[in-house]
Amino acid sequence: MGAGHSGAAAARPRVQLYTDGACSGNPGPGGWGVVLIYGAHRKELAGGEPATTNNRMELTAAIAGLSALNRPCEVDLYTDSQYLSRAFTQGWLAKWQRNGWLTANKEPVQNQDLWLRLLALCREHKVSWHWVKGHADNPENNRCDELARAEIAKLKAGGGAT
Repeated sequence: MGAGHSGAAAARPRVQLYTDGACSGNPGPGGWGVVLIYGAHRKELAGGEPATTNNRMELTAAIAGLSALNRPCEVDLYTDSQYLSRAFTQGWLAKWQRNGWLTANKEPVQNQDLWLRLLALCREHKVSWHWVKGHADNPENNRCDELARAEIAKLKAGGGAT
């Protein structure tokens, strides 16, 4: 998916992507869940890490969902993470990059490795960011939370994450 796919955006499939990350302790064992919807097609993905943070799991969910797309798409990405959504909708990422990956307080931006991966994926896909209230009335967000928490339970039980 390199150069040569900059054709009309209308030619891109439109996908709904729901993401969530969770952690038991912060840091602690964490999980992420993704629901991808394209027309009548639906795909669920999940994974986890034994020692991580909630924010890393939120970012990882978005990366996993976008990475699962096999061609450039228009993506409506739904997340309950203000950390994730505001980085794009309020220009935090642009400021961090201009400041050499330093925050307004001149501290290194956390999770830069994941932000860089996510930015690369956002160059392949046209992503529209949507914040949804967590643990509320959005069934797809709630399903992502269930997937993420199931991964944490596997880790705690010693079964590892997928």
